[in-house]
Amino acid sequence: MSGTYDLRERLEPLVTKLYPTAASTVLDALVALAGEWAPRLASRAGTRPDEGTAYLITYGDAFRRPEEAPLHTLADVLRRHVRDAVTDVHLLPIYPWTSDDGFGVVDHRQVNPELGSWDDLVELRADHALALDFVANHVSSSSAWFRGWLARDPRYAGYFLEPGDDFDTSAVVRPRTSPLFHEYPRPDGTIARAWTTFGADQIDVDPSTPAVLLELTDVLLGYIARGARTVRLDAIGYLWKQSGTTSIHLPQTHAVVRIWRVLLDALAPGTLLLTETNVPHADNVTYFGDGSNEANMVYQFALPPLVLHAFVTGRATQLSAWAARIGPVSATATWFNFLASHDGIGIRPTEGLLTDDDRALLVERTRARGGRVSMARRPDGSEGVYELNTNYLDALVDPTDADPDASAVTRGLAAHAILLSVVGVPAIYYHSLLGSGQDREGMTRSGIARRINREVLDADRLADELSTSGRRSGMLEGLRRLLEVRRMLPGFSPFATQTVADLDERVFVVRRAADTADEIIAAINVSADEVQLPSLRGTDVLTGRDTRGLTLPPFGYAWLRQR
Repeated sequence: MSGTYDLRERLEPLVTKLYPTAASTVLDALVALAGEWAPRLASRAGTRPDEGTAYLITYGDAFRRPEEAPLHTLADVLRRHVRDAVTDVHLLPIYPWTSDDGFGVVDHRQVNPELGSWDDLVELRADHALALDFVANHVSSSSAWFRGWLARDPRYAGYFLEPGDDFDTSAVVRPRTSPLFHEYPRPDGTIARAWTTFGADQIDVDPSTPAVLLELTDVLLGYIARGARTVRLDAIGYLWKQSGTTSIHLPQTHAVVRIWRVLLDALAPGTLLLTETNVPHADNVTYFGDGSNEANMVYQFALPPLVLHAFVTGRATQLSAWAARIGPVSATATWFNFLASHDGIGIRPTEGLLTDDDRALLVERTRARGGRVSMARRPDGSEGVYELNTNYLDALVDPTDADPDASAVTRGLAAHAILLSVVGVPAIYYHSLLGSGQDREGMTRSGIARRINREVLDADRLADELSTSGRRSGMLEGLRRLLEVRRMLPGFSPFATQTVADLDERVFVVRRAADTADEIIAAINVSADEVQLPSLRGTDVLTGRDTRGLTLPPFGYAWLRQR
């Protein structure tokens, strides 16, 4: 841990910004908290991501086996089937919960006993680094924090926001169409009214109360002590509320993230903060701060819809135009790239990147493939498309394709070749890695649109299907090969340069580490046409073949190394 004086000096302007009348008291408490955790965090220093770093995104109970703790089953599936294809495993919330498949957290400090225990994470950490989810913005209505607040327990005074009539919410931006406030009965017979960005069972905390910041910080440091190399800050943009504002991306929210970055840099250097803000690109990138003082990684939310658009249209024009503006961030910060996740494909990040007609094509493809479309309320009261609820591989497939499963593999591997080529750290959702299809039955049965891509898999049946299903084996083996080659190519470092070449609108071409000994040219055909690129020459490291003019088959791809 850096010296106490140095830590205080770095924290003081941030704390003063948040709590100008109580800065000294809060600062003392933060420094004391850091001192309490320092002995347990001394050995938790991490290493900088490199070209070999790849994350798997999964639920703790993504795989089940009778009479077995799901976290143990997960470790077994990873050991048997995934092995070293990925370096890090991102566990979506593993805590006791009451809603939203884990995001309505009852107790941030406990593992859901239906999944296992903290001891099961030791088994997972034996082969992979861990990323844990920190749902800092809200808690379940059944949590001790909220129940204590309702009961007027002084320990939880100010933990939740109950704004008066003079609190102006007219400009608030949020990703739901449900009411912003919900009412809850107190034990004394009165009614409380609380802020609920995401719904009635997810109550927003109020970090303008210093005790809340200290509580959240203690939870964060506890995750690092439990072995997390990465902590994902879920929905962090909504953390701070202020009358008359959008109550998203406020300067105070950025100050909180910076406080946590200061503490982690001091206590466990190399530990990574990952911010999750499913918003337009210009807002999303602000969570890098100056590149050294906020998030280490930021979700690249524009990538999934832009890649999907490229395959739907057979043109990489918009994808290439966007990627041409993306490059390395800093020596300590980079992009967290993904295509599929537990949520839908976010559409808000395409604002300014795609036209309404472009977005309509994505909506049409989603519905044609059996998916759904989720809406969100705009500040003017109208509704707009928030996300597409579908399985990413299925969304890539043209509804007229004669063999949808074969097409899912061909297009899916090409799409992931883009994911693995652009600057940043790649993350692959477990259903993509394993070639899963849409769980329409689960979506229909639950009435929850996102369940279409959250199916829990029987571990033993999966093992059988990996030997009998061309879709499952094709995706797993294809991605394993791509990842195996990628980790041997320094040109794919998350910190290497990126330059986009416009050679043919049907092909996405990106040069990584250009004009160095590590230069790699990635070319991915997003169309059903054979495309010739006579100017591209080199050795395709995926096949070992030399080329003096590249020809790509439909949805083909190549990684060219220059001699």
